[in-house]
Amino acid sequence: MLINRHIQKEGDFMMPLTLADVGKEQIIHRIGGRRHLENLGFVAGGEVTLISSMGGNVIVKVKESRVAISEEMARKIMV
Repeated sequence: MLINRHIQKEGDFMMPLTLADVGKEQIIHRIGGRRHLENLGFVAGGEVTLISSMGGNVIVKVKESRVAISEEMARKIMV
């Protein structure tokens, strides 16, 4: 599986997790001010995979666990 592991440089493209390809592992570059997300395992430099998105919620794989979060929260995770 390919991993998006390039180092973020000025001018590089980041996108919210909600726009990531399903099934493709991504690296978290920034989290928009949610301590709750860090408690769930979402940390800058960590790996995350979008599993599915439906009905305003997303299911992601983070730290070998599947977690359901709202689409609003997923938009705060930049990969």
